[in-house]
Amino acid sequence: MVQVQQRVLKFRVNAARLLLAGALGVVVLPHPLAAQKFYPDDPLWRDPRPLPVAKAKSRKIDEYFDFFQNTFFEPDKQLKKEHNPGPSEAVNTLSEVPDSAWFTNRIGSRTLSLAELVRGPGESHPPAQDQPWVVVSAKNEGITPGLVIRDSAGRVYFLKFDPMSNPGMASAADVLGSKLFYDLGYNVPENYIVHFTRRQLAVNQKSRYSDPRGHARSMTAADIDDILRKVPVDGDRKIRGLASLTIPGDILGPFRYYGTRRDDPNDVVDHQKRRDLRGLYVFAAWLNHTDSKSINSLDSLIEENGIQFVRHYLIDFGAILGSDSFEAKSPRAGNVYLFDFKPAAWQFLSLGLDVPAWMRANYPHLPEVGHLEYKTFNPEHWRSNYPNPAFDQRTPGDTYWAAKKVMAFSDRDLSAIVDTAQFTNPRAAEWVTRCLIERRDKIGRAFFQDVLPLDDFAVRGGVLHFDDLAVRYHFRGPQEHSVNWFNFDNHSGSKTPVSNASGFTVPRVAEGRYLAAVIHGPNPRQTVTVYLRQEASGEKVVGIGRTW
Repeated sequence: MVQVQQRVLKFRVNAARLLLAGALGVVVLPHPLAAQKFYPDDPLWRDPRPLPVAKAKSRKIDEYFDFFQNTFFEPDKQLKKEHNPGPSEAVNTLSEVPDSAWFTNRIGSRTLSLAELVRGPGESHPPAQDQPWVVVSAKNEGITPGLVIRDSAGRVYFLKFDPMSNPGMASAADVLGSKLFYDLGYNVPENYIVHFTRRQLAVNQKSRYSDPRGHARSMTAADIDDILRKVPVDGDRKIRGLASLTIPGDILGPFRYYGTRRDDPNDVVDHQKRRDLRGLYVFAAWLNHTDSKSINSLDSLIEENGIQFVRHYLIDFGAILGSDSFEAKSPRAGNVYLFDFKPAAWQFLSLGLDVPAWMRANYPHLPEVGHLEYKTFNPEHWRSNYPNPAFDQRTPGDTYWAAKKVMAFSDRDLSAIVDTAQFTNPRAAEWVTRCLIERRDKIGRAFFQDVLPLDDFAVRGGVLHFDDLAVRYHFRGPQEHSVNWFNFDNHSGSKTPVSNASGFTVPRVAEGRYLAAVIHGPNPRQTVTVYLRQEASGEKVVGIGRTW
């Protein structure tokens, strides 16, 4: 029992250290943790070893309830009204997000080859077509029919289809979403575009079918024929679909964008405060993921290295870019909420004469793409279908963190990833690539101006070096920066000015002592504080704090 308590205590200590905000030091921790700001192993780049989860409760979230709750009774609405969302959590002392069951640092944190970016979550498990796929279950209710299939290797997939009006649209969006969100750092399923004929689908005595009224019964071959009447077929009588490999583990249902799971001892940070969920706003805006809500997430109880824990996934990307899964996106999507009183009231009061730019947008006629453009895209005012608690709690630190990762995709990277969507019209691939590039650059311009965008700090030759990301990406010219040096007391948190400090040359201090360099730019509110620890091998950057 004592050993268990010690493990829990150790986890809580490490978890608390990860809750340090972008401003650093704003979280008040109990003694003795409050007496020390940095530890010898800072910065941490990985969450502590998870505590075992013996059992977690499966749950469902009703889509209509989720819509009404977040539209009219959104959690933390009072904080939003006060414009005081509080510091972001689940970050390390560098204000970065460590690897966890939620997020893994990939692009923007380490060098990824073009092959890795294109591969995304995987490309070695497409459904085998050496034998017919057994349809495990199917639904024919709603607008978009779907199947659950099992291939000859015993792997199970969700098989989804494109709408008759836009062949290739939803499947292209879904495969691009899985690759791009994976490259950005999230857990996603492996998605594959497949081409097959009717003979590839078979039923057996265990196949189950849900009719349009939601009643389940044994499935027949005629049921498959009925479903396939609603999907497009090419000139060779082949059907294009999206096969999504089932997520491993014991599926627990969606996660919420607020609060925590009470049955998960590792889930210690309120979801609306997590930087990886707040910053998801930027990624969703870039990819026009208007359907970013709890229903399109999934928790799974998995086992690794002998420990069971909950891993968190993003799923279902058929409604990103210009696709709304069953049809092309409405021009409203990404610009206003489904229920948004203010724009409607203004249209009424202006007698419809004040037409917003997004209502005048031009979309090329590309059925494989749907409605996607970049000229009216405003990343600071983008909207999902309805409010998201984590998105509404975002800070400039969150959007800056996310914008760095979006900007890390080169034009070549994006072109190669778009090729995996298998558009039949070359103009479709060219347009999607161009939109991703232009929307990427708008994100960088918008969110790099909200902070002093200095990054990649390192000491070389006794001088503190850094990169101005706004200059690197040609958003503006170079600016003058000044620095004030301080001796930093790691226990009391006090700063004492260093006399005779000269520019960005690092003052000399004894081994084990700390320095704080406060860097200023033209905007007096925007500063970056860089914390250095003197080690035997030289100065090490151990902390970064920002003001805006």
